[in-house]
Amino acid sequence: MANVIQFFMTPDDEVAFFRFLERFVLEVYPRRVPEDWKTFRAHQDHIEKLPQEDLYLVASDLGPAIVDKMKRGPDKGYWRVDEVRSPVIFMERCRTNEEGELVSGSLWAELDITAQTGRKNAAPDRFRRLFLEIEEYVKKTFRRGQPKDFFVGPKAARLYKEGLVLRDSAHRGGTVNVYK
Repeated sequence: MANVIQFFMTPDDEVAFFRFLERFVLEVYPRRVPEDWKTFRAHQDHIEKLPQEDLYLVASDLGPAIVDKMKRGPDKGYWRVDEVRSPVIFMERCRTNEEGELVSGSLWAELDITAQTGRKNAAPDRFRRLFLEIEEYVKKTFRRGQPKDFFVGPKAARLYKEGLVLRDSAHRGGTVNVYK
């Protein structure tokens, strides 16, 4: 079972989050990696280069991103990052839906030995500490949501008070309130 952090971030919250990530050596990869992809570090100045919805943050100082070519399916011809064998954090970015609601995003990483994923060894301690430090930052700086599994960025919480609707990204996801 992966460690998951669900959140709501506005673009301003995302800039602050990537400012925090500058202290780590994290390279950005999209979910479907084109052959000509040029990696770059997670940095607040590179926000405009980020893939629109889903991305991987690879801890390249702990190990390389292991990529495989997709042989079938809709992503045929693209490369994909192996989430289990690579030291990666998957990030689903928040987005606005057609009704103007902010849809939740998430961060997750495989840290433990699990039968479902085939991980035979636990993630390195340095990678575990890195993810837990990011989790601690989110818990410390973001507000709690109701249901309690969600964290709401400071700017998103202010916009919620002004009437912004926070929507869970799950299928038929409900609304999320900011805990007072």
